[in-house]
Amino acid sequence: MNLLQQIEQEHVNKLSAGKTYPKFKAGDTVKVNVKVVEGDKERVQAFEGVVIGRKNRGINSSFRVRKMSYGEGVERVFALYSPNITVELVRQGRVRRAKLYYLRDRTGKSARIAQLNRRSVASNANANVGDAELVAGDVAGSSQSAAGKGTDASLAQNSATEYTDVSAAMATDASAASGATDTSAASEANVSVEPASEDVTN
Repeated sequence: MNLLQQIEQEHVNKLSAGKTYPKFKAGDTVKVNVKVVEGDKERVQAFEGVVIGRKNRGINSSFRVRKMSYGEGVERVFALYSPNITVELVRQGRVRRAKLYYLRDRTGKSARIAQLNRRSVASNANANVGDAELVAGDVAGSSQSAAGKGTDASLAQNSATEYTDVSAAMATDASAASGATDTSAASEANVSVEPASEDVTN
């Protein structure tokens, strides 16, 4: 970028600061709001028509708009970076040319431009949304399954711990019971032996 282009770009950035320019091309219908100064008064005049040509020359960029007014064709050329205009995109047209000067020789239905088919765009957008929802559902399902697996593992671990505690308690009870049985058997043996000794002494 040379010095001249750099200065031009700085002026373009200064003129376009705080403004939004829609992306439009030849065949699109736009509405240009022009600020008109009449003495001490200012008003905005709307000019709506079809873009029949566009010139991209940096700060000197311009576009040509054509409309029919009471059966007569009217064309106006607007500077793209003019501070006195604002551009609004009304609808998009489907054309295969960059310059639509042939419209000057046509009137009525032959001068109409087919509107861009938005069904394919909408269907693609819906398809993308559906794919995103499916991906989100898969992610949620995987996370839920992972959470379920973690819950199952924790439940299994808790069950194993409880089973170990119950087994230990049962073993303790069994040992206590066996000790009580030995004590009772020994006491019975002592009781049965004592009468025999008394008989011998008598």
